[in-house]
Amino acid sequence: MTERILTELVESFWKLFMVGLKVTIPLTLAAFSTGLLIAFLVALVQIAKVPVMKRLVRVYIWIIRCTPMIVQLFVVYFGLPTIGIKFNSFTSAWIVMSLSIGAYCSETVRAAIESVPVGQLEACYCDGLTFWQAMIHVIVPQALRTAFPPLSNSIIGLVKDTSLAYSVALVEILATAQRIAARTYDYFWLYLEAGLIYLIFCSILTVLQRKAEAALERRR
Repeated sequence: MTERILTELVESFWKLFMVGLKVTIPLTLAAFSTGLLIAFLVALVQIAKVPVMKRLVRVYIWIIRCTPMIVQLFVVYFGLPTIGIKFNSFTSAWIVMSLSIGAYCSETVRAAIESVPVGQLEACYCDGLTFWQAMIHVIVPQALRTAFPPLSNSIIGLVKDTSLAYSVALVEILATAQRIAARTYDYFWLYLEAGLIYLIFCSILTVLQRKAEAALERRR
């Protein structure tokens, strides 16, 4: 590594890091929050066994889980404008990643809810609660403790998946590294640096995940 490359990496590090803070992290949080809400709704629809809705959500899960995210991004960003529906890069990535998280995490949430003893739901009925009241106030809070580890793993994975948004012209970490590398031709070092930024963000989330899990364990 030459002195020129080292100087360049130092300068580019903060550019990549700031792009991560301004684009990658907000996209991750926005997509995960929306996706988690979708996941809970989809899981509850399946558990409630609403005939038509259950079939619809199963089709939704099947489509999302069986098609690549990059194809979904292309459909939303490049395909929908042909029928008059247009979203910018950030919104397109947010929609696709929210739907992806919703589909994958719904199965985690469903399994966690079903792990709560059936007797608790029956007790809620005896107290006069409806199915939805019992789920929201009694069952889901307990299931959340069981679902927390895999759900927190999903948000870490989502940080890395945001790199796919580069394909729809969103200027995030990878796109920024690509632009700098196109000017300097130091692709190897700049891509390694981009990987380092993702490593830093994911490592921070991993530490927060462990602390949150420990806090949940203490409350049991």
